[in-house]
Amino acid sequence: MNFSDVFKNKFLSQFALTSPIEYVLALVFSIMVGLIIYYVYKKTYNGVAYSHNFNMSLILMTLITTIIIFTITANPVLSLGMVGALSIIRFRTVVKDPVDLMYLFWAISMGIIIGAKQYVFALICVVIITIFCIIMCKTSDSEKLYLVIVRYDVSVTDEIDKAIGEIKGKIRNRTVSKSGVETIIEVKNNAIDDHFVEKITKIEGVESAALVNYNGDYAE
Repeated sequence: MNFSDVFKNKFLSQFALTSPIEYVLALVFSIMVGLIIYYVYKKTYNGVAYSHNFNMSLILMTLITTIIIFTITANPVLSLGMVGALSIIRFRTVVKDPVDLMYLFWAISMGIIIGAKQYVFALICVVIITIFCIIMCKTSDSEKLYLVIVRYDVSVTDEIDKAIGEIKGKIRNRTVSKSGVETIIEVKNNAIDDHFVEKITKIEGVESAALVNYNGDYAE
């Protein structure tokens, strides 16, 4: 037995042809997994602006990756050429949220696992990651932060500071100008009252007050 025989028996046997039914089942399974990722992303998203197009791309990413892996495993020669072709691809879209990048990797990895015919492992991964994402989403909701932006006359600074102390707020920024004072206060969702903004605007000398959701980088 020479090297050619070993190559044919051991290596090429891994690229055995797959029946059309298995192709269809794999693609249907990848779509189902993509839909699960789509649903989890939609339900757990807490960023600045939800993008339906990005979420739809997660389904297509799972499906397309599965197709690529199936194509690679079907032909050893084509697989070598495809690796070289894919290496020159460059993505120009900037992913600002690290969580979005995590979902992209999730979709790609599921496509790779399904394309490798590891269906049970893919199902286990989807279940575990889904549960983890839901738990982390619930945890982040309980620790949600808000910013209260108040514009007022300098003469009522003491009253504003007293109101801030009542909600255990943290002053993140205070700007004093000729037209008045602007104070940005950070508070937790379990510390702020729903009527706090309405209450603070009733103080004589307060020009305006706004409550915005804060995720650490952007205000919503």
